[in-house]
Amino acid sequence: MRISIQRTGDNLRVRMRWDANRRRRLIAQLALWILTIQAAIVAVWAIFAPAAWYRSFPGFGLDWVAMSGPYNHHLAFDVGAFFLALGAVAAAALFYADSLLVRVAGAGWVVFGIPHFIYHAANRPDGMSTGGFVFMLIAALLLPALGLVAVLAAPTERIALRDPAPMTFRLPNRRKP
Repeated sequence: MRISIQRTGDNLRVRMRWDANRRRRLIAQLALWILTIQAAIVAVWAIFAPAAWYRSFPGFGLDWVAMSGPYNHHLAFDVGAFFLALGAVAAAALFYADSLLVRVAGAGWVVFGIPHFIYHAANRPDGMSTGGFVFMLIAALLLPALGLVAVLAAPTERIALRDPAPMTFRLPNRRKP
């Protein structure tokens, strides 16, 4: 707990702030923010432009999905819908700041990310360079890794402790001689 004291005129204002699990909460929130933003980008791209997503995901001149086989509109759209759903769960965990929701959202990313990583590790697309393959595996591994960070870093209490309201004390008048 941090205590700050501030003098304002004839008053003394005392404020207490809970620091318990602050670092853990920030780490879990950072992991979920990264996953939420990434999910939103993939979701919007794959839902509103599935053919473009298929041809050029993840962008930056790379085309990992197109190397895996022929275009399938249903698959591309479903990927977008899936990322939208998982991103919404992560966003809800961030919004409500409940550590149980943080762990559930993180677990969802782990459950998705591990089979996703195993698939990509076992199925190297023809024509993909070794560097591109390694980069793809690192990107695929980040999803369950960040989910695991959120699960393990989430504080143990369900709801983050709220700071108590500040207290103001009136100081006795000091008379000048």
